[in-house]
Amino acid sequence: MAIRFESLDSDGMGRCGKLSVGTKIMKTPALLPVINPHLQIVTPAEMKKMGVEAIITNAYIFNQSVQYRNQVLAEGLHTVLDFDGVIMTDSGSFQLSVYGEVSVSNLETLSFQRDIQSDIWVPLDIPTPPSADRAAAERDLAITMERLREAKETFGIDAPIAAPVQGSLYYDLRERAGREAGGLGFPFCPIGAVVPLMEGYRYRELVQVVMAVQKALPRSACVHLFGAGHPAMFALATAMGCDLFDSAAYALFAKEARYLTPHGSYKVDELVELPCACDVCRTHTSAELRTSKDRERLLALHNLYVTLAEIARIRQAIIDGTLWELVDERCRSHPQLLSGYRELLNYGETLEAHDRVSKRRFFFQGNESCQRPEVIRYQRQTPRFRLGSKVHIAFDGRIRDGFTDTLLFKPPFGPYPREIKETFPIGQSEIPDWDEAMVRQGCRGIRNLIASHPKSRFVISCSARWLPVVQSELSGVEVCE
Repeated sequence: MAIRFESLDSDGMGRCGKLSVGTKIMKTPALLPVINPHLQIVTPAEMKKMGVEAIITNAYIFNQSVQYRNQVLAEGLHTVLDFDGVIMTDSGSFQLSVYGEVSVSNLETLSFQRDIQSDIWVPLDIPTPPSADRAAAERDLAITMERLREAKETFGIDAPIAAPVQGSLYYDLRERAGREAGGLGFPFCPIGAVVPLMEGYRYRELVQVVMAVQKALPRSACVHLFGAGHPAMFALATAMGCDLFDSAAYALFAKEARYLTPHGSYKVDELVELPCACDVCRTHTSAELRTSKDRERLLALHNLYVTLAEIARIRQAIIDGTLWELVDERCRSHPQLLSGYRELLNYGETLEAHDRVSKRRFFFQGNESCQRPEVIRYQRQTPRFRLGSKVHIAFDGRIRDGFTDTLLFKPPFGPYPREIKETFPIGQSEIPDWDEAMVRQGCRGIRNLIASHPKSRFVISCSARWLPVVQSELSGVEVCE
């Protein structure tokens, strides 16, 4: 029952894909809601009707359960949970991270996952918290990698085994773990022990962890971000190349009377209106939701609806080529999310290497847009322009005599020939009134062009407003008004 992943559409590092587990196929990106057999506030059968194609549950809980252990061994996980989609099982590593020990070995938990007919098995990896010192992180990683090798050797290359990537906040260890997991041939690689970063709003460090892993993983691997469950951060995680998410957030937030939205969460007592179109919100007022004896279940249903809707919105954005606009919008809902977004843009060349060449549009949304991969790609291509001996770059669009070539200027991209005025990204970009940051970025495009055409003489015409910016970015270049 081999695992296979196929990418069908992409935007940045984000992908719409198809994950095959044996004969079962599911769309990605996707959320795997966490199911606790003892606390099914929303049942897997209900989730299936809502469009959920995969769930995750904990094999260790079933293994230790007096109520369920014999039943699940006899009937199988899908029958007990009444769910015919993909079921992934965690090994007990969560309990290991919380309690420090579990009463099963690596091979025992993998054998149990096989015997209960789980679709995706997870070895007993060691989740190393962000607070760990390097010696502990190296020791834990060595154990995890040994258990991955043990799993592969024992159950074979086609066994549906995930390969968790650990390494705490030591990015070279994360990179090493990703490279070794890929080298062992694992097609499904969760990034583990990142929940403390998300709980602490440490999104900048989360980006650094994920990008260190992505540097080493093969692009053919399906990447699962363990414990990611708030819809506000899904777009950012998807832009980093994460394909799957799992979380009990829909239920945990409901237990705390919290109402999820794509841009944050509210205490239900704070709400006068319910700003959502799901069944729960259209059949209840905020007052009715607050006082309902079924409040926790209703909130869990709403939280799951809004989470699944955000996943669908992300898939459509990838298909449309507008993922970066969605990331920008979502990350402005919290300062630390915005910090994470800015950190991700520092990996511009990596992002550009995976970004699609043509898109529906480029919508400038602030200084962060200057670093988007579309800008980096365009400026890398300017050396391909064929230019004569005397080149004029006109900020105002006016054509002047006496030049072999005239290029126009559109920040943040830079100079462009009139012949590509209608092509992406020049023609399909929505740019507001120019500001200093975008003009500086456009001047970097001019600098690339000048460096690649040493035999050409360049003259730039611009208004007095932009003269100081041009002179500071392009010292020695002739400038006129």
